[in-house]
Amino acid sequence: MAVTDEKLNSQLSNRTLACPAQGKWTRFQLVDEFGSGEPFEGLVYEAIDAEGQKYRGRLDATGSGKVENHFAGPVVLTVDQKYQGQDKAYTKLQLRDSYPLKITELQVRAEQTRYRNKNATRPVDNPAFACADTHYQVEVRHLVEHVSHLPPEVYRHFPHSMGAARLMGEHGRCGVPLIPQQHTVLEVRPLRALRPLLSTGPEFCALNLYQLALMACLVYCPFGQQPNERPIKQPRVNFPGQPSVGNWFGDALAKADEIWQVDAGQPNDYYPLYEDVPYSKRLEIVPFDPALYAVNDPKLGQDQENPEGIHFLDDRGQDVDTDTQAFITHNDELILVSIRGTWELPADIFRDADALQVPFEEGVGHVHQGFYGAAQSAYGFVVKYLEKFHTGQKLLICGHSLGGAVALLLSEMLRRRAGFNYDIVLYTYGSPRAGDAEFVKGAAALVHYRMVNHNDPVPSLPGSWMNTKNEVMGTGLALTFTNVPLGVSVFVAGLSNVTGEPYTHHGTLRHFMTVEFDAREHSAILWEPGCTTIDQHAACSIALKQHKGLPQRPSLLKQVFSGGDHSMSSSYMPASWATLRRWQQAEQHRNSVLTKREFQWVDNALVKITAQLKAAERNLDNRPEPYVRAFEKDYAAIRRELDNIRTTHARLETLRFASIYRHDLYGSLSVQPERLAESLARWQAHPRNQAKEQLAMAPALDADDALMASLYGTDPREPYIFDIDSLT
Repeated sequence: MAVTDEKLNSQLSNRTLACPAQGKWTRFQLVDEFGSGEPFEGLVYEAIDAEGQKYRGRLDATGSGKVENHFAGPVVLTVDQKYQGQDKAYTKLQLRDSYPLKITELQVRAEQTRYRNKNATRPVDNPAFACADTHYQVEVRHLVEHVSHLPPEVYRHFPHSMGAARLMGEHGRCGVPLIPQQHTVLEVRPLRALRPLLSTGPEFCALNLYQLALMACLVYCPFGQQPNERPIKQPRVNFPGQPSVGNWFGDALAKADEIWQVDAGQPNDYYPLYEDVPYSKRLEIVPFDPALYAVNDPKLGQDQENPEGIHFLDDRGQDVDTDTQAFITHNDELILVSIRGTWELPADIFRDADALQVPFEEGVGHVHQGFYGAAQSAYGFVVKYLEKFHTGQKLLICGHSLGGAVALLLSEMLRRRAGFNYDIVLYTYGSPRAGDAEFVKGAAALVHYRMVNHNDPVPSLPGSWMNTKNEVMGTGLALTFTNVPLGVSVFVAGLSNVTGEPYTHHGTLRHFMTVEFDAREHSAILWEPGCTTIDQHAACSIALKQHKGLPQRPSLLKQVFSGGDHSMSSSYMPASWATLRRWQQAEQHRNSVLTKREFQWVDNALVKITAQLKAAERNLDNRPEPYVRAFEKDYAAIRRELDNIRTTHARLETLRFASIYRHDLYGSLSVQPERLAESLARWQAHPRNQAKEQLAMAPALDADDALMASLYGTDPREPYIFDIDSLT
């Protein structure tokens, strides 16, 4: 039975010892949440009594120890021996140049234990408590001296007595107080953390599509550090705000809280796929300890380092203000970088519109001036971090909207950094074009997967018509297709170009297309179209009217902010989640990814677009020769687009018979089934991830399909599977 602070204070304050009495004993045992003391066998401990006498020993095979013949009163127990093992991962953390960690043998042992409750909450009982006079629930931080790199405390049903520690004075500064003449069991919380599951392979996978969509949204949140003034004069910082980047990686995940909110206004909960890992393998937020790290000394003023300054870029108000935000974190496998997109007006919009092409100094070609300035700011921030913490990890970089364009330029700058050979994989969402054809060709080796959602207008920006200063941008009418489903035609980007090469997209497109059969029924597919009608949402890119050499079109602001499909939390996140769910279903049931009805729907749209392009071509053919010469570029564009549509149709045919495999879903993790299984079970336990969402489902049966199903015993809703045996 635990002794209360009040009772202990009363007992000790009413006794006056003329001469300290010895002859007391205290016995204790360290156990995990299952009641076993074996994980802590052999650990060196130290106890100090009320007179300052120290007692050292080693825990036995049951995790037990005993202090004998100590002075009257409680003793304070520490298990603070420095880690001296051979594991290189821990050694690197101890010896790294920046923020070396004070890792103890106890920390390493606690990282090897597991939670009894799957949700990581403290259990209310423990088999080892049955034979104890007193029992406490403790954490590694309670038994060691240096705690700034350890996770925040969680709720405990049986906390130890702080009153006893205060009565010990200086001797009670560090450690857990134990009541004399009793056997005390200390249940040590596992030192585990959650981290988002990510593939480090170069291939596209639905897992990274979804996980990095969440990270590309999280960067819109603040870092959330408290206190946030500079310099920080307090001895520690915390991250209470939700949602915030600091709370995610420095608080919630560090104590295994399965957090999900990446946007305060998101309509649904989207849980990442998490894996339960040893705490030292989490995505790190560096410790803050002015007494331990000289760079944290508040005397440094504005030069003081703190977690927010290291992990979060916000250059507003700086000497070079590009209004750029980003966050970066890492573990031993990867470094994660997320770049924020268009958010604040008017700064971000002016930067989006600052489309004058300038030379890309780190490589070849020309790039968007506004995006380039932001990328240069992000580059300095990221390189500074890499110089501290990069030891060969994969770089996973993501960004949404403007952040996607900045992430592209940043990735290419890093790829071309002299003397380095970074392994980079880039995922962007709704990114505008950032460079010309020469830049894109020069960056061909950069692995980049580019997600475009449905009718998002932003990927059609900047049109070539924007390759000029803001004041000469025009407004007016541009060609669109008629009687074509909304999923395959929206905005027109002009072909005219005042100077330089036209802006061109980089990366492998993955287009998320909603297939609307009628007002009540729709499904969705993720595919690689291959033609600019869909690729750039540029509806064949023909400008009918021009003004001062530029195609006229609706204003940039009107175009961007009429695009509901551009939202991260209400469009790209649900689309990415739906893709993951649908591909999981296809892999589980050995189905292909496109149904017959979906194929017919898209195919019909392409037929209509082809007819209208040919009609436009005939219209040019019938014009006088001088007119045809004047619109030679438009004429060539029609021919190119017709070729592209034929390519798209061929890809659609291939997709009709394509199957989904494990590596399509999970990338490099597909060859680690045990690691993957635990994370999937955790994710699928959330009711949200079992919802029968339309976006993740194949279309329903119509009358003809139902008849075919009754005649042949098949369900036409299921995607087609190509039977190679039928050809022989």
